[in-house]
Amino acid sequence: MSSILVRKNKQLWVEQVCLQELAVSFETPFYTYSTDAIKNNFNAYKTALAAQKHLICYAVKANSNIAVLQTLVQLGSGFDIVSQGELERVLLAGGDPKKIVFSGVGKSQQEMRRALEIGILCFNIESEAELILLNKISAEMEILAPISVRVNPDIDAKTHPYIATGLKESKFGIDAAEARQIYLRAAKMDNVRIVGIDCHIGSQLTEIKPFENALSCLLELIQDLNRNGIMLEHIDVGGGLGVRYRDETPPSVEAYTQKLMELAGARKEMLIFEPGRSIVANAGFLVTSVQFVKRNGSKRFAICDAAMNDMLRPSLYGSFLDIQPVCLRQNEPAHFYDIVGPICETGDFLGYERELSIVQGDLLCVCDAGAYGFSMSSNYNSRPRAPELMISGQDVHVVRERETIDDLVRGEHLILKTGK
Repeated sequence: MSSILVRKNKQLWVEQVCLQELAVSFETPFYTYSTDAIKNNFNAYKTALAAQKHLICYAVKANSNIAVLQTLVQLGSGFDIVSQGELERVLLAGGDPKKIVFSGVGKSQQEMRRALEIGILCFNIESEAELILLNKISAEMEILAPISVRVNPDIDAKTHPYIATGLKESKFGIDAAEARQIYLRAAKMDNVRIVGIDCHIGSQLTEIKPFENALSCLLELIQDLNRNGIMLEHIDVGGGLGVRYRDETPPSVEAYTQKLMELAGARKEMLIFEPGRSIVANAGFLVTSVQFVKRNGSKRFAICDAAMNDMLRPSLYGSFLDIQPVCLRQNEPAHFYDIVGPICETGDFLGYERELSIVQGDLLCVCDAGAYGFSMSSNYNSRPRAPELMISGQDVHVVRERETIDDLVRGEHLILKTGK
């Protein structure tokens, strides 16, 4: 169970709010986030990096709610973005453009222009074609585009293949040998300015060694660049530090950052970190109610009102998420249940074989749901998306309203018949 959750008198609480009482005010399913947890997680990085010139750029894709972003802005965070939509969210939340790095393999011309217009810190270049286009657009705008090259070090991050991004067979980054040539070409371009180097090898990493290997690859390339007169202002080591969902044993933020700082040594370049999951995962919870309890032969199902459209990770990645009853029952026998939703797919599940004492109408809390939860949700089966709430002490703020049927069809049009 997440460390931010506490059980008082058989009830689950987040900070000073009882989830059972919260569900009376808000229909399920709903997401709720702990402000304290977000602050604690961010400050763990801030404290660990205090002796190092650094910038923490939160990975917006993990959870892009503007209230979450606003909380991080107030803590001094920078941001790692991968789309104009994420850029505009950061700006709405009060983010500083000079603390934004723009990643992603398919930046559009419109996205490049908008980022240049507001003056972001850096574009992380992922192909020579992107570099050529950015130089062309910045020339048209009569501006210098700050760039770094995202290096693909061909390192196994030992994570789920869908979120491993540092192997040669992935679409991300530029091979280390080719990256050297890209830097030399960029140095001769009139409308780009080389400011850094970047690497991101994957998500939910639970060992330090792949991070070390990736940084070693960058440092070797930096030495080569320096010999060719190319000096850098920052080294972006990416993100990817994992969290404990079940029995994983990821390194602490302190151990992870300390090892990379030791490897970097006494360098003048600023270190940029791009944490996402480790900032928000354990800060979020998905609360759902048991609509029906069903038995097929020896198999038992708890059919809930939350589904794969609300939380996709178990269906997409086979991810484990801890599921706890919001209120403990004493006199109800425990059984093993598959926790499933109402969507018309066998792959619609939140968890398999969970031992629970529950009856129809009970509330369940899906823990550690703050990262890649709502941000990956959809309207599949024409289901309105859940609301998002922020808890701060005893205060509850609606930071995204529940979608309505009108929201589902907004922007759609019937085909008008002509003639008789």
